[in-house]
Amino acid sequence: MPVVTAPERHVAVFAFPIASHPGLLLSLVRRLATAAPTVTFSFFNTAKSNRSLFSVPTPHNIKPYDVSDGIPVGYVFAGKPQEDINLFLAVAEDEFRRSLQVAEGETGKGISCLVADAFLWFSSEMAEKRRVPWVPLWTSGASSLSIHFYTDLIRQTVGLNGIEGRKDEMLDFIPGFSAVRLGDLPGGVLSGNLESPFSIMLYKMGQCLTKATAIPINSFQEMDPEINKDLNKHFSNFLNIGPFNLISPTTPLNTDEFACIPWLDKHLPQSVAYIGFGTVATPPPHELVALAEALEESGTPFLWSINENSKKHLPEGFLERTGENGKLVPWAPQVQVLAHGSVGVFITHGGWNSVVESIGAGVPLIMRPFFGEQQLNTWMVENVWRIGVRVKGGVFTRSGTVQALEEVLLHQKGKKLKEQVVVFKELAHKAVGPSGSSTENFKTLIEIITNMEQSAT
Repeated sequence: MPVVTAPERHVAVFAFPIASHPGLLLSLVRRLATAAPTVTFSFFNTAKSNRSLFSVPTPHNIKPYDVSDGIPVGYVFAGKPQEDINLFLAVAEDEFRRSLQVAEGETGKGISCLVADAFLWFSSEMAEKRRVPWVPLWTSGASSLSIHFYTDLIRQTVGLNGIEGRKDEMLDFIPGFSAVRLGDLPGGVLSGNLESPFSIMLYKMGQCLTKATAIPINSFQEMDPEINKDLNKHFSNFLNIGPFNLISPTTPLNTDEFACIPWLDKHLPQSVAYIGFGTVATPPPHELVALAEALEESGTPFLWSINENSKKHLPEGFLERTGENGKLVPWAPQVQVLAHGSVGVFITHGGWNSVVESIGAGVPLIMRPFFGEQQLNTWMVENVWRIGVRVKGGVFTRSGTVQALEEVLLHQKGKKLKEQVVVFKELAHKAVGPSGSSTENFKTLIEIITNMEQSAT
């Protein structure tokens, strides 16, 4: 890609400092900074997150700035839902505004563009007041963004009287979707505490997306053609520029401190179940037991990324009985593991990163969703893309998990799932290749961020 020269440009970048969000945003900014080396990028994020992200070499034109996480000194977490998010959101707008003034003073440049995690809806107002382009990044796929955009339509049509007893109802009125199960809508749309700061944040985000100059997302347009077709009618420059995992891996490719790859080398092609639930979702103890019992009963070789707190809930003697057939590690290089020929299925919570990483490697999925968009991702995986299955009843039981393992690894249906996920794998790799759709969309994004006339602030 040709290098873009725009020496007076100063792009502010606002991160949402939870889970994988800041890492994905920085991976995009790295690409932008490399393509436009004379543009200054000021990256605003919490100190803790910045320390982690900037512990590896970064392009010279990206400078981190710390904002408060909102956690008072000496604060003791009470274990409330989304407690860390709520504390951050309470101070975020003021913190970003303050730090932005610091960065403008240090660089001597007013900002020419504001890139932000789409969750930070208030950044649209800040960009509007400064008369600069607003570019919110959606770190997930088109389907979940569409649901948040159509929240008013959904609430008006379904009502806000709760969904208990109605979860299996099918919704066929959402543009771009042939149908979606009511119980698989993301939390905060109809279910959960709709007055929580997080739910309000998602709602306000959906309301202001039409103000965006461009909306880049971590997907590829061939994955959801009908949803993309609809959203393109409403948004300016709706740009699929992913999957990010195929363009800029977030972990070094040579990192395998727990020897996962040599262990996988000892197993037959497409025979191993890789198990990983990300950094936020954790199955309850009785489900961990059920999953372990299913692995043992089925004789399925497994590589399980599991933390110590969860590990202590596994059945007594489980490790001794499974022996060479299983390996437990506190962390695994997920992209490398999924790309290994011996992996036949990925058992996961259904987070977006896990879905696109599995697609990138051509590995079918067994899904056990927990919260957020994971239910919707599971619906899409099983019923739209047809590249995996939801574990029976949506929770791990011994019999239901054995059934899912056999279905994917041994039965004819599993062969069809494998064939279908390979189709999406090829589409994804083509999208990020030379002249691919995501590559071309990224060029458009570069032009938007570097070529807009800078307005007075």
